[in-house]
Amino acid sequence: MSSAPPPPRSDIQVGQTTTTKLGTLLALGRPNAITRNEDAVRLRVACMALAVGLVVAASAFADSDANAVSIDTIWTLVAAVLVFLMQAGFAMLETGFTRAKNAANIVMKNLMDFSTGTLAFWAVGFGIMFGAGGGPLLGSGSFFLFGAETASSGGISTFTFWIFQVVFAATAATIVSGAVAERTSFKAYLAYSVFISAIIYPVFGH
Repeated sequence: MSSAPPPPRSDIQVGQTTTTKLGTLLALGRPNAITRNEDAVRLRVACMALAVGLVVAASAFADSDANAVSIDTIWTLVAAVLVFLMQAGFAMLETGFTRAKNAANIVMKNLMDFSTGTLAFWAVGFGIMFGAGGGPLLGSGSFFLFGAETASSGGISTFTFWIFQVVFAATAATIVSGAVAERTSFKAYLAYSVFISAIIYPVFGH
């Protein structure tokens, strides 16, 4: 003789069971969340302590002009590295907005637009943007950094100043790459990156 099937559970019982399971999951995951929050707080405190230490050290060593130039150079290079990291940020952003099969193509474009943009800005863009001669629209001179002064107006070397400027030029080309992702060929994208870094950005920056 077969047993009778169990009576169906009501919606209230189903809801209570689901709530209980959800609460159990949240309780199990809560220690990990607390740990992550504590790690984030420790990281922020460490960064703040490092920033305060750098300010105190800069104040202590900024008594002479030589030390001041060294501090300015270090800070300019640190800022250049932070701007350069935007390349990785844009690469991850664009990869997340496109199909998975195009991930490698997007990352390669972000790598190559910085590479080609750096060469273009070194060869032509820096001279157009900061050349001593020329007119109100275009500068002239300092192409390939030939004839550039060894120190800029701020006292840092021209090469340090160039590194700081080239990361902005390449990032300007990368910003538009998200709009043309999956919509342009690789060769056309490289040509556009060269044009942005060599002509468009330097003219607006001049």
